[in-house]
Amino acid sequence: MQLVVASLNPVKIGAAQDAFAQLFSESDLQVSPVNVASGVSDQPMSDEETWQGASNRCVAAKALEPDADYWIGLEGGVDTLHGQLCTFAWIVIHRADGQISQSRTSSLPLPASIAALIASGTELGHACDQVFNTHNAKQNLGAIGLLTNGLHTRRSTYAQTTCFALAGLPAHTPATP
Repeated sequence: MQLVVASLNPVKIGAAQDAFAQLFSESDLQVSPVNVASGVSDQPMSDEETWQGASNRCVAAKALEPDADYWIGLEGGVDTLHGQLCTFAWIVIHRADGQISQSRTSSLPLPASIAALIASGTELGHACDQVFNTHNAKQNLGAIGLLTNGLHTRRSTYAQTTCFALAGLPAHTPATP
């Protein structure tokens, strides 16, 4: 099974690989990461913009590697929900037969210190690096891992949401015993 991941970020690649390996354990999984543009801002600032970034990445990956079985676009973003800035991600999956499915992660409320940096134009990953004195958070634990003290991570959250998105493609989801 050929999976094209529309990112070179090791967290996104690992999350996609984790989910597909769990759901399709009998398949010989080949993962191909590709560098494609999201077509949205570096820091998506709304639910719609974040979804659009994931969708754009998926479509671009499919155009670049058209002979795969699956293509996946993952995009993290922020939005203000009921007065609280939150982060989340959209996962969009295309399958070779033309079916498409998508899912969104849970929303993680961001503390005021991070929200203020984002409001001033700082990308979430860089804001986390400043507040938590880390380096390259978005390719490691992410805001999720930093704010939950490692209980949940960006990779584990994206992998779970990828499983949810795959559930929308039931013809190829393994049957329940």
